[in-house]
This record gives sequence, C-alpha cells and structure tokens, in this order.
Amino acid sequence: MPEDTLTKADEGKRVLNTDGTEVGRLVDVRDGYGYVEPNPSLLGTIKAKLGWATRSDEAHPLDEGSIEKITDNAVYLRGTL
Repeated sequence: MPEDTLTKADEGKRVLNTDGTEVGRLVDVRDGYGYVEPNPSLLGTIKAKLGWATRSDEAHPLDEGSIEKITDNAVYLRGTL
C-alpha cells in the first residue's frame, strides 16, 4: 500500500500544508476521499482519533492526488488547502 493512501486509521491526524501550517484534522475517510475539518473542537479531535467523528458542512474533501505523504502523526499536502 503506498504511503499516500488514506485509511480509516488516519482519521484524527493533523493535516499540514507544504509550509507546515496546520489546516485542520482528518475527520473521515470514505470512498477514496479524506475529509478535513478546518477548525475542529477538542471534542471533535478526540472523536476523530477514535473513529467516531462526523464531518460537518465545512469539511473539505481531500483526494489522494493532493497528498505528499502520510506519517504516524500527520497528513502532508502537496500544496495548500
């Protein structure tokens, strides 16, 4: 599996632009897309890490083509969100 493929295990990770700026948290992975919540609350962050989060209307879809790499703690984008 390539390291730029999102899985349910990635939910709750920070999402960072190429310059290292945090743009949100990955709150849902479904149908080949990840959904980034721009300003999750503390409770929302915990729910995402546990796989219990629901995405809001503000969540941005993120496809695998926009991902540079995925580490244990974060998803790094190729550009900006």
